[in-house]
Amino acid sequence: ADSGRPNLGRFCALSPARDWEAMVGSYLIRRFFLMLLTLFGISVLVFTMLRVVPGNIADILFDAAGMIDTAEKAKLEKELGLDQPIAVQYVQWIGGLARGDLGYSYVSEKPAIDEILPRIPITAKLAGLALMFAIVFGVPLGVISAVKQNSGLDYVLRVISLSGLSMPSFWLGLLILMAFVKFFGTIPIYNNAPGGFWNALWLYSVPAAAVGFRSSALVMRLTRSSMLEVLRQDYIRTARAKGASEQSVNYHHALRNAVLPVVTVIGIEAAFLMGGLIVTETVFNIPGVARFLVEAIRWRDYPIVQNLVMFIAVVAVSINFLVDLLYAVLDPRIKYSG
Repeated sequence: ADSGRPNLGRFCALSPARDWEAMVGSYLIRRFFLMLLTLFGISVLVFTMLRVVPGNIADILFDAAGMIDTAEKAKLEKELGLDQPIAVQYVQWIGGLARGDLGYSYVSEKPAIDEILPRIPITAKLAGLALMFAIVFGVPLGVISAVKQNSGLDYVLRVISLSGLSMPSFWLGLLILMAFVKFFGTIPIYNNAPGGFWNALWLYSVPAAAVGFRSSALVMRLTRSSMLEVLRQDYIRTARAKGASEQSVNYHHALRNAVLPVVTVIGIEAAFLMGGLIVTETVFNIPGVARFLVEAIRWRDYPIVQNLVMFIAVVAVSINFLVDLLYAVLDPRIKYSG
């Protein structure tokens, strides 16, 4: 008989899913506001530090030309808006940034966005190839080194990884250039001449390998240490006792649980590569973001420096956010509490 009570079974069955959606939504909102707060702090820091450093572009130009006319210098500073208080300059910059107006370069007098946009794909290609090199070589070699612990192959791989961490990328790049000159009679540096896909891939692969060698060494060592820790767990011995193959134990059980710290390092390396290729871009004559940033700092080109730093910061916090979300995909045990 019907007792008159409502049937809540279907609502109870849906409540865990709704709770999970609510937790994820709360987490995303909190992370979004944290990202905005981080970017705000970075914008204030970089804007203030640029103004605190002695000398601006007017000082540099007048010193280089040997001019001492203070009236002309004051006129130039007024035209560039450098005579206004720092707070007013910051508000004007942030307001323009919110509208998509990045200002004008002090050096070239072109819109800052026209100076920055062509250089982003160049650095992105170089960073992407370097990161792919690090993952393709670092993760498998780290697994092999852990599985073959204390063997001759393990010792060889550990020496290679230590060499990669100890060898500066710019020095390795110079060695590569010298080797190409000696054996091939050419230098694999960037040029603006039109070329096919394979030619571009070749030109980017050489500096990417020089940078990715260090990253692959770091990924390999971390993969090895994480794998060794997981291989000593009880569930690994249980899997072997149940008759699971070594390949299944190493790649399905061990690597899946050992990959979380590796993903973290890969995310950090990806963020670093977008703005940390200064020496590599200089050695291989690559007109990327990092090299352009150094030139802009030297000339105190405030709009270029501020916008480039903010771009690198956005990339870094976005990659960090994606890595956090990837944790839940790789490890279902991770829950985002509200």
